Amino acid sequence: MQKSILVLLLGLMVISCQSIPEKAKAVSDFELEQYLGKWYEIARLDFKFEKDLDNTTAFYSMNENGTVKVLNKGFNTIKQSWQEAEGKAKFRGKDDIGELEVSFFGPFYSGYNVVAITPDYEFALVFGSSLKYMWILSRTPKLKESVKTEFLKLASSVGYDTSQLVWVNHNQ
Repeated sequence: MQKSILVLLLGLMVISCQSIPEKAKAVSDFELEQYLGKWYEIARLDFKFEKDLDNTTAFYSMNENGTVKVLNKGFNTIKQSWQEAEGKAKFRGKDDIGELEVSFFGPFYSGYNVVAITPDYEFALVFGSSLKYMWILSRTPKLKESVKTEFLKLASSVGYDTSQLVWVNHNQ
């Protein structure tokens, strides 16, 4: 009995430590310097911390200690006020692979995986640690239709339900 509980607990730990969905692969030849700066959130799978937010953006810059400063901002359409969240990100492995982890709550990190990016770093598709988290980002509030089609196809092939995406308004 104790052995089976231990095996179950170890299994749960492995699952909870998974930082990228099973069928996903982060981009290689990732260049952090090109990724830094402002991104507009075009679409996302909604979750607790972004619920009711529009005009959402993320700004990435370098911290002195080599981690990435993450500043997320959005307008809460219910409260009619701006909200900000500051966090940090770091690579999980090699710094030329788009596998990072991000934290907004102290020592707790979650997967942040750049799985597709256009050569000019104009558009990016980011997966979280599970099929519950996904973002489509752009350097401007607009997304090219061809990129949208490509990103949605990739997300679906990994197992994401893209019909559940929230398409973000950028009107403020």
